[in-house]
Amino acid sequence: MADYEKVVRRLLRENGCYYTRKGKGDHEMWYSPITNNSFPIDGKIKSRHMANVIMKQSGINHKF
Repeated sequence: MADYEKVVRRLLRENGCYYTRKGKGDHEMWYSPITNNSFPIDGKIKSRHMANVIMKQSGINHKF
């Protein structure tokens, strides 16, 4: 499996999303100004499907 963590975080920052607080376990809470919502991000994004879910939650039109 590939590691999508760095690419996902870079895309989030480039689109104005930012880290807000620590979540449960190794999760982090991020905020998206596009959707005006907070969403969790796992500390290890190994799955293409999970990376796509994060992109959808953030409102960024990007598919892996």
